[in-house]
Amino acid sequence: MLRVLFAGSPDCAVPALEAVAGSHCVAGILTNPPSAKGRSGKPEPTAVAEAAERLREKGLIGPEVPLFTPEKITDEVRSAIAAVKPDVMACFAYGKIFGPKTLALFPLGALNLHPSLLPRWRGSTPVPACILARDEETGITVQRMALAMDEGDIIVQTRFPLTGRETAGELLERSGREGAPLMVEALNLLERGEAAGTPQRGEATYCGMLSKEDGEIDWNAPAKEIDAKIRAVTPWPGAYTHSGDAVLIIHRAAPVPGTEGIAPAEGLSGPAGEAPKPGTVLGMDKKRGILVQTGEGLLALETLQWRTKKILDWKSFINGTRDFPGTVLTKRNTP
Repeated sequence: MLRVLFAGSPDCAVPALEAVAGSHCVAGILTNPPSAKGRSGKPEPTAVAEAAERLREKGLIGPEVPLFTPEKITDEVRSAIAAVKPDVMACFAYGKIFGPKTLALFPLGALNLHPSLLPRWRGSTPVPACILARDEETGITVQRMALAMDEGDIIVQTRFPLTGRETAGELLERSGREGAPLMVEALNLLERGEAAGTPQRGEATYCGMLSKEDGEIDWNAPAKEIDAKIRAVTPWPGAYTHSGDAVLIIHRAAPVPGTEGIAPAEGLSGPAGEAPKPGTVLGMDKKRGILVQTGEGLLALETLQWRTKKILDWKSFINGTRDFPGTVLTKRNTP
């Protein structure tokens, strides 16, 4: 049984922590410090920190197991980690990059669970990236952690097809759930001395951080691209557009089949009979939702909300915003 320092922070990392605690000895847990959440702005612990307390209550980790929540990994933090004598680190979505001094603390090295088919989508946002690229498949990789981001050898990897309807939140949750036993498998291989690892092969692609501005919709893009963007930025930073001065958040949408390749001038007429501009709300389809003209094809809005208001299905939204058809949705500061 290995002594494992587990590093992770969000909800998606909890299944991996639980799986490691059920199969090896958790020597310590490293997570981000409490951060402000909700309208109150009250600092709250990470999902991994909360899970650690539940595991203590169940007796799956001992009361003496420390929870490290540093803002920065300093020499003092490294000394505290070294004191629990971990054999290996198991990491998923911790949120910070580890330097050579930290990686040197683990005699058997460090393992990282990465939700992509490495070397595709190295970086911090592999799940949104594969959705934005409309990849037909993705996967989960457990790799040896290297100093260069996501370039370590692959210990275990699995792949699965995408339906093209997943949001980033749903796909990340799946990656966490299905990645948990993979992390345990990799630790077991390491314990038996069989985790030699395979160098990554193929062309590497990279993804960077997302910002709030990445959620803004450009209605001049094709419907398929806008749909992928909405799914890629859900739940964060969220897809949004403007109706005058009001901000409209779109949670679910889908391209309308049969309208692919149809440009605004070739599509349905706008409320006054003119060719509708991209972003024009054309009306409703009883089966699909609120129809919006894009740069190529129609997009049906299914679930949406005005900022600060409740999330609504499209029928409830229209009942409360009856003058919505004819509205032209725009980017910020668009004339």
